[in-house]
Amino acid sequence: MLILRDAQHVFTGTAAAPADGLEPGGDVVVKDGVVVSVANASTSTTGRTAEVLDALGCVVTPGLVNAHHHLLQSAFRTLPGTRGVAMRDWLPTMAAAYSSVGVDPELAHAAALTAVAEGLLSGVTTVADHHLTWPAAMSTDETVALAAATASAARELGGRLVFVRGAARDDAAQAAESADAIAESLAPAPGGLTGDGMLQVAIGPAGVHSDGRDTFERFGEVAARRGLRRRTQANEQVDVAIALERYGRRPIDLLDEWGWLEPDVTLAHLCDVTDAEIALLAERGVTATHAPGCDLPMGWGIAPVAALRDAGLPVGLGTSGGGSNDAGHLLADARLAMQVAPLAGRPLTAREVLSMATHGSATGLGRPELGMLAPGSAADLCVWDVSGVADAGVADPVAGLLWANPGRRPRHVVVAGRVVVRDYALVAADERAIAADLAALLTARRP
Repeated sequence: MLILRDAQHVFTGTAAAPADGLEPGGDVVVKDGVVVSVANASTSTTGRTAEVLDALGCVVTPGLVNAHHHLLQSAFRTLPGTRGVAMRDWLPTMAAAYSSVGVDPELAHAAALTAVAEGLLSGVTTVADHHLTWPAAMSTDETVALAAATASAARELGGRLVFVRGAARDDAAQAAESADAIAESLAPAPGGLTGDGMLQVAIGPAGVHSDGRDTFERFGEVAARRGLRRRTQANEQVDVAIALERYGRRPIDLLDEWGWLEPDVTLAHLCDVTDAEIALLAERGVTATHAPGCDLPMGWGIAPVAALRDAGLPVGLGTSGGGSNDAGHLLADARLAMQVAPLAGRPLTAREVLSMATHGSATGLGRPELGMLAPGSAADLCVWDVSGVADAGVADPVAGLLWANPGRRPRHVVVAGRVVVRDYALVAADERAIAADLAALLTARRP
């Protein structure tokens, strides 16, 4: 049993709780990886068998869920020629960097360790890795090994991973065969989720700008057979431009025709969408992922998040990868999403955006047990110290999590009832050793 004791406030993320999910303090009690209660713990739970984490002066929230990342890109941040350039220039620059280093399980493992560690240290307890980089010479078995290496990194550190077998201009038949093999190897149960809930497999091409109907349909067949969630990227401005040039149609029209506007589908980005397209997505039960930390520097625009939410679409939040964002700090991107929202619609409140970074992202992954703190939910949570000068004068401690202290990191992080970050440090590894190992690997491989 684990007790988080004497929190100043607990943001449960559930609409049924007072003040939009804000409990006025108390304890969070965890047993066997799930939340037992969010209230003052009874004296019966304070015996010697309970581990206690001091949450005095802190706000407790659900663990953050990063619904869109590219973990491999954490090895390729701030590369020359990747900032302030068009997508047509960015893609070959990144491809050349991948080729010069060599993408294989060793690199995937080192990059994933770095990215998952960065996420955990900033409060991300679940991350979805849309892996799009598959060397053409890779066999199906080698792709399984790469996926397994990524999954191993997350498990070593105690984080949850959703591995999304992506495709980007890959052979459709080979990519679908690989996706099927990865699901069979990593999470063979229907739904693509391991029994402990720590690893999930999903599927999804990069987008209509890079993949044709054959790839979407073959991936859809694998997803239907195995019950996997589907994810893709849509309606960045470049995506719209290429779709119009190549097909004479907009991406949402193509996805509709190709069977990819269904309740099991999540679309990332959605910067350039019309009112009619938003209404169609809502009608079909599609979910969305907002990624402002990528979309803004890449010049793709700002998704109309308020309009999407007001239409009834669940909207999650993602950082995207290091090649476009350079950081995996989801709370910082939540702050950015809140700040830029008035440029694309009505303002978003801090609670709305925090719910996007937790329950909204979890909904898109088909994981209702994540992203909230209520009896029976997964015991994934963060403890944020709000007693320092960065939070002095803050009237609303939940709003302050986003408005104040942009580089905020949690004091403690718990995943599935296990403490994985304690007093701002990883429990299972040394973050500096992880960074040094990746640096050494890149140095040894680069020409």
